Amino acid sequence: MSLLRHFDRLQNMRDQLEAKLDLNDAGLCGMGYRERRDLRERISEISDEISALERSRSFQS
Repeated sequence: MSLLRHFDRLQNMRDQLEAKLDLNDAGLCGMGYRERRDLRERISEISDEISALERSRSFQS
């Protein structure tokens, strides 16, 4: 998988998880505390990976 494709996939995954969290915050999805916490943790992990890719020398060229 190309680096750019991986980057796009990560961004899409993060967007989808954030949308799911937004639905829950709006009361449209009944997630429990643990599920919300795990979802936030996964979003944070994905964001960290995206940031690392953005800083990588091979991505900038």
